Amino acid sequence: MIQLNTGFHFDDLPLGTRFRSRARTVTEADLVSFINLSWLHEELFTDTSDRAHMAIPGRVVPGALVYAFAEGLITPSMQGTGLAFLHAELDIAAPTFVGDTIHVECEVIEQRATSKPGRGLVRTRNVVHNQHGKAVLSYTPLRMMRMRDGGKD
Repeated sequence: MIQLNTGFHFDDLPLGTRFRSRARTVTEADLVSFINLSWLHEELFTDTSDRAHMAIPGRVVPGALVYAFAEGLITPSMQGTGLAFLHAELDIAAPTFVGDTIHVECEVIEQRATSKPGRGLVRTRNVVHNQHGKAVLSYTPLRMMRMRDGGKD
């Protein structure tokens, strides 16, 4: 029987594999909820009265929120097959604003089996783009992934 909502297995992700997430629009409610949840009560994110002195054209959102959304957008790719998030390096390339619509483009840049059967390590380069195609954030997570059939040949 085919299992719905199952992500990629290690075996499905050879070097060079590329995929794209769905898109989502960042809302004012998202920003306010994240600020209150994380306690990032920084003027940059909370003061709407005088943006001109900051030379920022809109409501900028924290990079941590963009990262959290990126992870949420790619979660279907590892639903039920991801075993551990082991490491990541992250760079913020440009601001993301309330009203921006983002998606994630992923490319497998490393893949290797582990010493334990049934699992392997996969590193991807994940780039978050806004609705204009501009890269706003990138990160390279290393994840432990389940192999099909426990890695048996």
